[in-house]
Amino acid sequence: MTSTATNADAGYGIAPPGYRLPAATRLGAVRLQVADLDRSLEWYRRVLGLEVADRAAGKASLAPPAMGRTLVELHERRGATPVPRRGRLGLYHYALLLPDRPALGRFLRHLADINERAGMSDHLVSEALYLSDPDGLGIEIYADRPRAAWRHQDRQLVMATNPLDVESVLAAGGDGPWTGMPAGTVLGHVHLYVDDLDRAAKFYHAGLGLDRVVWSYPGALFLSAGGYHHHVGTNTWAVGAPLAGENDARLLEWEIVLPETEDVRAAARSLEQAGASVASEGGAATAADPWGTRLRLTTA
Repeated sequence: MTSTATNADAGYGIAPPGYRLPAATRLGAVRLQVADLDRSLEWYRRVLGLEVADRAAGKASLAPPAMGRTLVELHERRGATPVPRRGRLGLYHYALLLPDRPALGRFLRHLADINERAGMSDHLVSEALYLSDPDGLGIEIYADRPRAAWRHQDRQLVMATNPLDVESVLAAGGDGPWTGMPAGTVLGHVHLYVDDLDRAAKFYHAGLGLDRVVWSYPGALFLSAGGYHHHVGTNTWAVGAPLAGENDARLLEWEIVLPETEDVRAAARSLEQAGASVASEGGAATAADPWGTRLRLTTA
């Protein structure tokens, strides 16, 4: 398959030159380094409505109340430096995908009720709210529009950053209360600050095997498997910012969940062929991108 091969099943996108991740690829969990575990847990419970699924010395796993699957792991490094306003190379935000628009409406009303400020955008393929946790780590909470409503032009999905129709989203939520992060919420995508989109494409497209889905958005490249709008976003909007370091609040690792162990092996081989260093751990594999952001390839 050549680098100009298209995603024929979705009608858009450019497939990688070699190995391609399966359409059933999904994301698992993010692991974050925070300065004060108790402070972070209070915020994640109160604002996001996640509950502690497991806790040990210096770390905790968080999941929606009605769902046992961990979405966020917090690892404490006392005194870790918060994210500066201009950001650091590494995490831009991680994104939790709600099951539907009514859930987004109820969450938006909940934020108003607790006086928590959020950014808001309509991306055409989705509607999104943006927050920062107590360490300044970026979080998106969003709901997708139906895939039948997504548009594409010249092999790219059409995405934008438009004002959110707040009243319409609130109306979709009805009068039902927010009772915590709903069952069916998943890690939808991870968006990263990088300093070179070509290097990002070499790692995530040619190496990992994600399709390019949007490549003309100013300063950004969006990639996915199975025709999704993006499982990974990369952007150069923080060029000149430092790399996230050992003593910083940061993204430690994020998971890609593949259908079979052989898919893990194939993706690991492809990353190695693209020049990445890959470590195998039983049926899983880990690798770091050029900016030190580590990903874990695993199975369900």
